[in-house]
Amino acid sequence: MTAAPSDATALTSVLVRLKLSLLRNGLRQSAGRRAAYIASVAFALLFAALQLLGLVLLRGDRHAATVCVLLVAVLALGWAVMPLFFPSGDETLDPTRLVMLPLRPGPLVRALLVASLVGIGPLFTLCLATGAAIALAHGVAGAVTGVLATVLALLLCVALARYFAAANIRLLTSRKGRDLAVLSGLVIAVGAQLVNFGAQRLGSSGPSTLDPAADVVRWVPPAAALGAVDSVSEGAYVTGAAQLALSAAALAGLLALWRRSLTRLMTTPDGSTLAAAGPEKGASRASGALGALLPAGRTGTVMERGLRYVWRDPKTKAAWVTSLAIGLIVPVFNALQGTGSVYFACFAAGMLGVLMYNQFGQDTSAFWMVAMTISTTRDAYVELRGRALALLLVTVPYAVLVCVLTTAMLGDWPALAEVVGLSFALLGAMLATGAWTSARFPYSIPQEGYKNVAPGQAGLAWISIFGGMVAAALICAPVLACTIWLHAAGAAAWSWVLLPVGAVYGCGVAELGVRTAAPRVARRLPEILVAVSRG
Repeated sequence: MTAAPSDATALTSVLVRLKLSLLRNGLRQSAGRRAAYIASVAFALLFAALQLLGLVLLRGDRHAATVCVLLVAVLALGWAVMPLFFPSGDETLDPTRLVMLPLRPGPLVRALLVASLVGIGPLFTLCLATGAAIALAHGVAGAVTGVLATVLALLLCVALARYFAAANIRLLTSRKGRDLAVLSGLVIAVGAQLVNFGAQRLGSSGPSTLDPAADVVRWVPPAAALGAVDSVSEGAYVTGAAQLALSAAALAGLLALWRRSLTRLMTTPDGSTLAAAGPEKGASRASGALGALLPAGRTGTVMERGLRYVWRDPKTKAAWVTSLAIGLIVPVFNALQGTGSVYFACFAAGMLGVLMYNQFGQDTSAFWMVAMTISTTRDAYVELRGRALALLLVTVPYAVLVCVLTTAMLGDWPALAEVVGLSFALLGAMLATGAWTSARFPYSIPQEGYKNVAPGQAGLAWISIFGGMVAAALICAPVLACTIWLHAAGAAAWSWVLLPVGAVYGCGVAELGVRTAAPRVARRLPEILVAVSRG
């Protein structure tokens, strides 16, 4: 038995009003949220208008088809991926909220699809698809095809987001899903570097280098719909009809897959937490093996606890993965672009050294258990030393790896020793300043949401991180001055001396920083606990 058309229309109307109500009630929560939403709407509309104008001005250019097809393909990829990293951005993406209602999959798919057209994202997509169609359409047949292509592209983008959200909603609402969402910053950072790299290559070689890729992508929906506009405008009606048919078939297939996912999701029990509830035997064995390799006593316990945070805590894991990725991306991408330097490899040590800052913030309110074990300056010193050693366990080999890789890509092997020495000196300086700022400027890290600083503590975070980075650069000045002097005096052949000098200097300043910070930690335990418990 299927729902009557009037029932399907009523359901669509209800879900559209529900979407509007969720939006309206969300804006009523606070003035800050309203201001942020209005600012985002204004920015999105301005950017959409500029995109629309730019695509219209592209009309008649010989590379217009290449740009438009690839632009729509990238936009569709964003629609498919973003719900995986921002699952809480739209409450209606979670169909399990409707599981107790007597709804059939067919009308529900149509209603959710229409409701999904309400928002900033669909409006932006509509503007971009319209601009691309205007840039490619010539003649009456091209204009008609452009209208159909715009509608198909918009529906395909929205259906992509809905299908991937429904197919992965069990994951997105689990602990692994929260880890995935927190890693969105890494995706943005890597994507920005890829866009920068692509823009530089495109600027040097011209849009013609993208033509082979566009010839393939124009047969991949929803870019195929815009490819149909170009084909019909050039008189290739059969090709255009095939591309339109391919896009329509892709939409129908996507809706069918979405309907099947909804049926399975709303008729099967939620077992997403069964595996998490069971004992993590592999993790226990790995933890036991790791504990056997670590030093005995409090130092080994602190190191193991820090490594557990890296593996289990979403915010700590995101910070580590982001630092590891960006520390590698910056020197490698600059080397690939031909504008790099072996000294960019020090960026890896700097990114990982930042992880030493606000060491107690990752403990949140559980810091009271650590505080109960600290009664003397010696206890505080061992605590800080264990946290620094846990960081060094990963940072030292990783910094050496990035230095070797960057040097190999640039072919400047004589500079390897001095770059590694500078990295060690910088890392030691950042461990020293990180230990001190952790004691002097602790702040809370909220466990929920995407903010890494609790409200009202942003100033502490800025002082801690940027003040510590400036201080670390000043502490590294002697090793840097020695490097400059060796090159200025024509004694570059002795630059290998900087490797042991940098290593010894880094160890010395790190030890001095930890010893200096330990008395302050022992005296300020109550203040630190209050500061890190606000999230």
